[in-house]
Amino acid sequence: MTSRGQTVIPAAIRERFGLGPPQRLEWLVEEDGSIRVVPVVASSVQAFRGQGRRGGATARLLTDRELDRNAER
Repeated sequence: MTSRGQTVIPAAIRERFGLGPPQRLEWLVEEDGSIRVVPVVASSVQAFRGQGRRGGATARLLTDRELDRNAER
């Protein structure tokens, strides 16, 4: 770790996980005291991709938006 708190990610890990500029990382402190470093996806759409059944994610998103609109009224 540098005096400014910067760390170096080994090349093998950068290559394996496709990390590089302008990728951002999030540092998480777990309940057991361990530290986990997780890549942050810049695009919220890309982050959501693959999280649901085929075609189901869009329907759920539209339903949630409609519920939010109704709750605001």
